[in-house]
Amino acid sequence: MPPNIAPYGSWESPLTSDRIVSESIKLGQITLDGDEVYWIESRPTEGGRSAIVRLNDHGAPEALTPQPFNVRTRVHEYGGAPYLAANGIIYFSNFSDQRLYRQTPGQDQEPLTPEGSWFYTDGINDPTHQRLIYIREDHTASDHEAINTIVSIPLNTSDNQNSGSILVSGNDFYASPRMSPDGRQLAWITWNHPNMPWDGAELWAADIQPDGSLAQERYVAGGPHESIFQPEWSPEGILHFVSDRTGWWNLYRWHEERIHPLYLMEAEFGLPQWVFGQRLYGFESPSSIVCAYTQKGIWYLGRLDTTKGNLETFDLSYTDIGNVLVRGSHVICAASSPLQPHSILQLNLATQQVKILRQSIDFTIDQKFVSVPTAIEFPAKDGHTAHAFYYPPQNGDFQAPENERPPLMVKSHGGPTGAVATAFNLMIQYWTSRGFAILDVNYGGSTGYGRAYRERLNGQWGIVDVDDCVSAVQYLIDQGKADASRVTITGGSAGGYTTLCALTFRDCFTAGSSYYGVSDLEALVRDTHKFESRYLDGLIGPYPEGKDLYDQRSPIYFTDQLSCPLILFQGLEDKVVPPNQAEKMFDAVKGKGLPVAYVAFKGEQHGFRRPENIKRVLENELYFYSKIFKFLPADNLEPLPIENFPKDSSLS
Repeated sequence: MPPNIAPYGSWESPLTSDRIVSESIKLGQITLDGDEVYWIESRPTEGGRSAIVRLNDHGAPEALTPQPFNVRTRVHEYGGAPYLAANGIIYFSNFSDQRLYRQTPGQDQEPLTPEGSWFYTDGINDPTHQRLIYIREDHTASDHEAINTIVSIPLNTSDNQNSGSILVSGNDFYASPRMSPDGRQLAWITWNHPNMPWDGAELWAADIQPDGSLAQERYVAGGPHESIFQPEWSPEGILHFVSDRTGWWNLYRWHEERIHPLYLMEAEFGLPQWVFGQRLYGFESPSSIVCAYTQKGIWYLGRLDTTKGNLETFDLSYTDIGNVLVRGSHVICAASSPLQPHSILQLNLATQQVKILRQSIDFTIDQKFVSVPTAIEFPAKDGHTAHAFYYPPQNGDFQAPENERPPLMVKSHGGPTGAVATAFNLMIQYWTSRGFAILDVNYGGSTGYGRAYRERLNGQWGIVDVDDCVSAVQYLIDQGKADASRVTITGGSAGGYTTLCALTFRDCFTAGSSYYGVSDLEALVRDTHKFESRYLDGLIGPYPEGKDLYDQRSPIYFTDQLSCPLILFQGLEDKVVPPNQAEKMFDAVKGKGLPVAYVAFKGEQHGFRRPENIKRVLENELYFYSKIFKFLPADNLEPLPIENFPKDSSLS
């Protein structure tokens, strides 16, 4: 049967907003405990709560933490590593009160820490001393003056009033406490303002004394211009880690007081530490490391023989890989590809057979509705080459009228120190299956392309990222793959800032959507949490010395230059980018007389988790673009109030 002829944007898609929120989950941290595999599931149908899950005796996923427990930590506000499992017992942070809880099989959840302003993450079990070792963030003074330490929490007591005894302190931040197999040494990462961990961090180690205290603390590697990632002890007790000392995050080990590179290549074996507990490698044996790495936005899984210095890459169909853990002859990891949803996999290292333990969606998608991305490289304004992934419109039941070009949605990722990959993304397929083209940009400052590419954004946030998005659009328009009169840009958080800058300081775009985006840099640096309170020192310049520069880069002060419609989405409990950022931008654009909509959500933080809100965001944004770009969507959408939108306008 020939496809229906219909304008781009108006195609009927099986990927409805209801299906996306009711039949999909988000998979998080994987943990191994003996033969058990645990992971986190964020479930929109349960109010967005995160639960610890494992497979039951029948091979079905079973939530171990019951409602109302929400396994999520607020350390650094972005969290990560909110639980650990040891000897069948799980320990977890509960989001509502941030207390640590112990859950023993067959018993109720028992609080280990007192009520108060202490947050915990990235814990390990120390059975010798009957304790847990955790990163603790102490907010008893204030959010801006939170104190980060590594603490010991006793397990051999019924007293839950011990918030932790400090083992390591004195620096601004700590991460990744890791104990040697014999229990005699502890390693950790630390860094200080104004650095972020991907700018510069240090690796330290110390001896664990019989009484549990630390002695002979010693510096291992890192510094203000060297980033350290994921320290791990090998089975024979040799400390390994990832460093970008060559300009690329590669693997090293520390042996006999010397640092030895294991395999140097222009690839990234590390990630920016926005969240805790990220793992990209593990040990098959003392001399065999299974590791994930990325080149030009594509992820691979390999086996590194440290004796021979050989890296063997497994022949897998997955292009986005993370959360790598090794257990005997098997690897457990998270993976996805353009055609395969985010999944938890078990890989047999001997046979290379893959078993899927859990998928993020509970339905099968006909591939005729799936857009497969193409990696593109394009010339950037500063003479560099920049990177993006292009998703063409794709719907096997429809095609556009001859000579019509598709509307283009440019996505600017958050961070801005971050990256996009080719993982299957329902939110992207929602748009491409309706007739939009998507351009997912890894602008200068993105990770995965080496430190030099990452540092293109130093002092240039709001310039390089915006220029790269504009250059990418022009590249596609020149190739006839986009309608220049229907180009929108969208992004969340830092990506929302790039979006607002692009709409304000450039003439490339005809509409935009900002998700909890930054409009006022000075307000952000004053209001944000400790982890990011000095982030802009590197991206913009020191504050308050550079106040004028902060004002010059803030879209809120230049709304007179903005000349296209805008929709803003915001969580009202956002501690990272406070709601006043969106509210000020909405008032300014409304006052200028441009079409603008503002959608705020009670109970949401930095990102939306509740199903009704995720559904509303998708449908509101589609409705907004249907009015601005003049197409009739196939979906039955509830009207959205749009300020300054004339009822009899040709836009309707």
